[in-house]
Amino acid sequence: MLHYKTYTISDDHPWVIFIHGAGGSLSHWYRQLRPFRKKYNVLLVDLRGHGGSYDAEQSLKQPLNAYTFDVVAKDVIEVMDHLGIEKGHMVGLSLGTIVIQAMFEHYPDRIASVVLGGAIVKFNVRSTMLIRLGSLVQNFVPYMWLYKLFAWILLPKKRHKKSRMMFVRDAANLCQREFIRWFKMTENINPLLNQFTSIQTNVPILYIMGDEDYMFLEAVERTAKHQPTANVEIVADSGHVVNVDQPDQFNALSMNFIDDQIQARSLQMS
Repeated sequence: MLHYKTYTISDDHPWVIFIHGAGGSLSHWYRQLRPFRKKYNVLLVDLRGHGGSYDAEQSLKQPLNAYTFDVVAKDVIEVMDHLGIEKGHMVGLSLGTIVIQAMFEHYPDRIASVVLGGAIVKFNVRSTMLIRLGSLVQNFVPYMWLYKLFAWILLPKKRHKKSRMMFVRDAANLCQREFIRWFKMTENINPLLNQFTSIQTNVPILYIMGDEDYMFLEAVERTAKHQPTANVEIVADSGHVVNVDQPDQFNALSMNFIDDQIQARSLQMS
C-alpha cells in the first residue's frame, strides 16, 4: 500500500485527499496542511516510487513499463478503502491531476468534488517536444539533468524559484528506474487525456491555474468550456506550481469551492 498520512477531526467531517505531481511527495502540500486540517479530515499520499512509497528492492524487481494511470489511481482507492473513506474531495497538482482524471473514469462514485492545480489536460507542441527529447535520452542521461531541465522550462521565472527548488530537491530521492517508469506514462498521452476530458460527469471541478503556466493554461481554458461542471480560476504572478507560488490564494479558492460543494450536498440531503 502507498505511504500516507492522515489528519482527522471526526467521522462526521468530510475528507480532502491530496495527490502530488511526478517527482514530488506529500510534503509538497505543507502550505495547505495547516488551514485544511482545521476544517476537514485530510489524507496525503505518496504515489508509487515517491517519498515514503519508494521501496528500492521492489523497484528493481518491477518492469519499467509497470505503471499506468489506471494502476496509480487504483493505488489511491486502495488507501481510501483501507481507511474506510467512501468519498473524498480530491485536490491534485500537475501530473497528480491526471491520476484524478483516471479516477473519474473508473471510480466516479468515490469523488465528491475536484480541485486541479496546475492541471494537465493536453500537451501542447512545446511540452510534446520536451517529452520526445526526454524519450530519446532517458536511458543514458542522468535523470536529474532531465528533471532540472524540465523544471527550468516549466518554471522559468525568478519568482518560481521556490517551486523549482522544491521539485528538484524531492526528485533527487527518486532513482533512474522510477523516473523512467513515470516518464514512460507521459509518452503518447494526449489520446488518453482526450479520453479523460470527454467523460461526462456531474462532479464539480475547479481548475486553479497560474497566469504564467505557459505549458498548460491555454488547454485548460479550452477544455473547461466543454465541461458543464467546471470553472477556471487564474492566479496572478504564479507559474505551474500554483499552490507554492501563491499558497494563500490557492487555499482560499480551494476551500471556498469545497465548502460550497459541502453546503450544496447538505441542502440536497435535507
